[in-house]
Amino acid sequence: MKNLLNLLLLSFLCLQLNAQEVLTGVGTKWSDEFREWTIYTDDEEIEGDLIMRWQMKNDWTEWDYRIDEEIGSIRMKWKDDPSQWEIRGNGEIITARMLWKNDVREWRITNNTKSVTLKSKWGNNLNEWLLKEDKYGYFEIYTEWENDPREWVIIDELDEDITLPMKMAFLFIAIYHSSPKE
Repeated sequence: MKNLLNLLLLSFLCLQLNAQEVLTGVGTKWSDEFREWTIYTDDEEIEGDLIMRWQMKNDWTEWDYRIDEEIGSIRMKWKDDPSQWEIRGNGEIITARMLWKNDVREWRITNNTKSVTLKSKWGNNLNEWLLKEDKYGYFEIYTEWENDPREWVIIDELDEDITLPMKMAFLFIAIYHSSPKE
């Protein structure tokens, strides 16, 4: 019985460690397209992927992600309305919604217990995004090279209770709205 409890405690701790991945960057897998991305973490042995689900149809409305053992999906809530997205993973649903109609520069991102605003740092330039509030720590994502949306640097100093699906919402909204749609 004692061994079983120890095993359960160890399993729980391992799950908690996986959920607290620190993101450090994201870049396109291919230099000439924006349908497949590699996600980098602070652990050099752990990388992830963000991949357009229906590449042959050039459908930008559904995506899948994987980092280590965590998987999830990102999809436009309503097929022809890019103002609202749903990010799912680890049993959690995150909603990303434009704050202002037809304005991609500012988003409310929530899991119904925590809400934050992601915004472009400069109104007319989508090369740099950050969280408006610092209640849960600091998060910023910016292009490695100005006006080149293929490589992004992430500064992830968020509290441990900000989950990977929520971080994926921040990452996705920034790169999606900054990338050309072929």
